[in-house]
Amino acid sequence: MPETDPEPKIIGILPARWGSTRFPGKPLHLIAGKPLIQHVWERCKATKLLSEILVATDDSRIADAVAAFGGKAVMTSPDHPTGTDRLAEAAKSYPEATHVLNIQGDEPLIDPTLIDELAQALLDDPDLHMVTAANPLDPSDPAVADPNIVKVVLKKNGHALYFSRSPLPFFRNPVPGLNVLRHKGIYGYRRDFLETFVTWEPSPLELAESLEQLRALENGANIRVIPTADTSPGVDTPEQAQEIERILTSSSTVH
Repeated sequence: MPETDPEPKIIGILPARWGSTRFPGKPLHLIAGKPLIQHVWERCKATKLLSEILVATDDSRIADAVAAFGGKAVMTSPDHPTGTDRLAEAAKSYPEATHVLNIQGDEPLIDPTLIDELAQALLDDPDLHMVTAANPLDPSDPAVADPNIVKVVLKKNGHALYFSRSPLPFFRNPVPGLNVLRHKGIYGYRRDFLETFVTWEPSPLELAESLEQLRALENGANIRVIPTADTSPGVDTPEQAQEIERILTSSSTVH
């Protein structure tokens, strides 16, 4: 009998390192009474298309906390040069997965619907290597010039043309209706592509911009960019964690 393709299984992996330079121990920082990583995990649990949710960590304290709230943690090497390498190692613990979503472990307000949109895009196009998301920025927004804010420009088919920390595009001439797109750090991969990606050497543009996704583009991969209105902030500092707590407590009061 002819072989049939395996039923698609999409896993979500949340990278969670202890040693953040600006915010050590960030995944376990309590926000509204719960560790940061638990908030992200609960958002992922509200999705419809993820078969499994894993927290990829290099620290037993994080693994223990994840187990305590009912999640599943996978220990990974502390020596990975990139987050994608950590993702690929964690995916080995779930060999039946056909697709892998990398959901940042410091975005406690991420919209579950966006996660499902990326998963569905992978299911709809078997030739798609990667998928990510972006939301529009007004060209006059100060974030356009912020190197910590990654921008992306697209091909006509909705695939990424280039990512940069510089203003992108540079508006030498005004173009009505053309906005800047702010890249949102969530990625989906076809599993076989992820396994190939981590075997490639870091590419020149990747090294120049410190953006891993440029390695994929330089090697000819296609990356679809899903437009989204989700502008949920990540947590990089204790001050940002306080703002997230204010949002969460205000929301719970309203509802």
